[in-house]
Amino acid sequence: MFGGCHRSGADDESTVRLPIGQVRDQALNGPIKVVATVGMVGDLVREIGGSRVAVRTLMGSGVDPHLYKATRNDVLALLQAEIVFQNGLLLEGKMVHVLSRTAHSRPVVPIGAEILSEIDERLHDGDHLDPHIWMDVSLWARGARRVGQRLAEYDPAGAEYYLARAEQLARQLDELHAYGRQVLATIPETSRVLVTSHDAFGWFGQAYGIEVFGVQGLSTESEAGLRHVNLLVDILCERHVSAVFLESSVPARGIAALVDGARARGWAVRIAGPLYSDALGPAGTYEGTYIGMLDHNITLVARELGGTAPPGGWQGRLSGAREQASAPKFH
Repeated sequence: MFGGCHRSGADDESTVRLPIGQVRDQALNGPIKVVATVGMVGDLVREIGGSRVAVRTLMGSGVDPHLYKATRNDVLALLQAEIVFQNGLLLEGKMVHVLSRTAHSRPVVPIGAEILSEIDERLHDGDHLDPHIWMDVSLWARGARRVGQRLAEYDPAGAEYYLARAEQLARQLDELHAYGRQVLATIPETSRVLVTSHDAFGWFGQAYGIEVFGVQGLSTESEAGLRHVNLLVDILCERHVSAVFLESSVPARGIAALVDGARARGWAVRIAGPLYSDALGPAGTYEGTYIGMLDHNITLVARELGGTAPPGGWQGRLSGAREQASAPKFH
């Protein structure tokens, strides 16, 4: 689960910590200008900051953060930001240098790295880390509280506002986590095998009791070798896995190779999804929020692997679900 993403010397996320004691100039008026690298982080900041922040997210729906390179407009946005939030843990691998330089003049908060620093017993596996921690909703609830704390430190005038909103969001995420544990537990024991385009679901599998395999490694920069593909085909056939899952931000060719390989051995596997892994769903939709993203993933995985979940998901709001209004709610 943790292998494949190496920490590399002075240019990793450890160079972009929030400068201690840096606070907002009280002479500044209007919302705090915030830049977030990825949608999952941006959604946290937007929900907690409310009317006191104006958030720009650099990577939108369907964008792969492992491969993303900062544009001139991105660099300009970072220079104009008052505070920057990123995931860290090398998720934004090709932006490390830009973010490191940005941190010399303004706070850059690696929220994912800060979450894992609270639970160091799950942090290390040699020198390798899994950056996809938002897949465990209970960890992202910690992230909500972290964002609230960091905004309160930077803007003390709004501290009470941020901390209250962070706590409210964290409690809502705790409820979503409970829904995930409930519906994913309905998957038959022999069917709890999740195969996806790349290894983004390790924290998901650990949190919800599912064995996870990815065609590619933690970073989509890694290419799946023929030996690894054949190993996954063996797993599909031997364990009678019924579905494999596309991801919205990763090309489908790896999953297609698995399906073709299984078919050649006489086992039919359907392609399900897409799941949202490294990016939120379409902007302006329920799935375009963090809660909607995980509600979608949890509900889809449960239903496709033989479990029971309401078509409309936790809140009955999933796009394209039948009979959403009458779908049972899980709390």
